[in-house]
Amino acid sequence: DALLPAPQNISIISTNMKHFLTWSPVTIRGETVRYSVEFQGEYEREYANESWIPICECSLITATVCNITEDISATVPYNLRVRADIGTQRSEWGTLKVFFNRITTYLTPPLMKIIADGYHLLVELEDLGPAFQFHVLYWRKGQESRIQQKMVKEISSTLHLDTMEAGTEYCVKAQTYVEAINRSSNFSEMQCVRAQGDRSTWLVTALISSASFAVVALTLPFLAWKTSKILK
Repeated sequence: DALLPAPQNISIISTNMKHFLTWSPVTIRGETVRYSVEFQGEYEREYANESWIPICECSLITATVCNITEDISATVPYNLRVRADIGTQRSEWGTLKVFFNRITTYLTPPLMKIIADGYHLLVELEDLGPAFQFHVLYWRKGQESRIQQKMVKEISSTLHLDTMEAGTEYCVKAQTYVEAINRSSNFSEMQCVRAQGDRSTWLVTALISSASFAVVALTLPFLAWKTSKILK
């Protein structure tokens, strides 16, 4: 017979494909209440006589939260339930009121840092795990009609986006994409960075280089003529 009240307020918090089942504690004065969790997927309902599968990591635990991420392995509706235990006493099962499908997980924009390394535009992206890809947009500020894009499937330490023009500001934003559920997050806030140096410095450098080339081009024939005269 059920002598304990069943757990109430059973719900799921799901962010970035990480799923946690939570419930309100069953409070019995002077006693330690333990909880066990089971799940039922589409296969169990349709082909296994509506059986339930225990989640081993959440068997007789004292916490009121269970990480169910590894057990929610398909994009189908899941049902979950929780039971309270004290010694040999057990409550009835408290069941999730609405089936959970991982396609409803809340996807957040990735944390991002852009870097101007000399004239190289680099970006560092948050590593959210192997299920995540990133859609990166970047452009020269003021030229939003010429946005470029890259799809990043594997996260490395830094990603090279473009070679920048001196003194010019470039902007970047990104969104996460999960192929397993075919959904994307919103884009992150735009971040901008200016290439090191400025246009005047770049122009002076270019003029000096051009002048040096002209001097060399004019001097070499004269030196060659002078050398031949001396040799004669």
